[in-house]
Amino acid sequence: MGFVFKIQANMNPSRRDHVAFVRVCSGHFERGMALVHGPTGRPFTTKYATSLFGAGRLTVDDAWPGDVIGLVNASNLRIGDTLHDGEPVVFPAIPMFAPELIAVARPKDVSRHKQFRKGLDQLAAEGVVQVPHRHGGDPTPILAAVGAMQFEVLVHRLEHEFGAPVDLDPPSSRAVRRTDPATAASLSGTPGVEILERADGTPLALFAKPYRLDRIVMDHPEWTLDPIVTTGV
Repeated sequence: MGFVFKIQANMNPSRRDHVAFVRVCSGHFERGMALVHGPTGRPFTTKYATSLFGAGRLTVDDAWPGDVIGLVNASNLRIGDTLHDGEPVVFPAIPMFAPELIAVARPKDVSRHKQFRKGLDQLAAEGVVQVPHRHGGDPTPILAAVGAMQFEVLVHRLEHEFGAPVDLDPPSSRAVRRTDPATAASLSGTPGVEILERADGTPLALFAKPYRLDRIVMDHPEWTLDPIVTTGV
C-alpha cells in the first residue's frame, strides 16, 4: 500500500511532466503492477515508476516499505490518496491551511487562458494556493493563501512554467469561516460577506471586516461559522 504525499509539476520542463510522490507503507511494490486508487476504486497502472534525486531519474523496478517512488504523469492522483492491491486503507485527512489573504488573478494575455487555467489547477493540486469559486457563473478565479509569498510563487510559476503571465489584484485580508449550505443561503447578499465554495464542496464565508463576523455570530449563534483549523484536502 502506498500513500501520495506530494505532487509536483514541471520537474522536467521540456516534457511538462507531472509527478506524484508515493511512500510505500506496506507490501512489495513492483513496477507495472496493477493497483487500486483508494478514493475512486478504479484500477491504476504503475508502468512509469521512477526514483528522483535532483535532476537525475532512475527507473524503479522494486520498492519496499519506507521507499519513495515517483509516478510520472499520474495526473488523477491527489495529495492524501492511497494506492493498494488488497484491503483498502483510509488515512485521516491531511490538514488544509486556513486562508487569511484573498486575491483575484487574471491572465495578461486572454489567448493564454487555457494555460492559465491549467496552471491554476496544477498549483492548487500541489497546495501552493487554494482556488475557491463563486456561484452564479463568474469565472474570475479567487485565490486564497496564508501569506503573500504564496501569491509570489504562483505568479512566478504561472509565467515561467506555464507561459501565462497574470495580473494579480493586491491581496486583501479576510476573516474566513467554514459554513454549511443553510447558513450560506442565509448570508447570501449580506453586505460585507461573500460566499465561496472550496474545491471539495465546502462552503466558505468571507467577511470583509472582523466586526461583521463578530456581530453576525452574536445575532445568530445557531448559524454554522466554524474556524478553519484542521480540514481535509
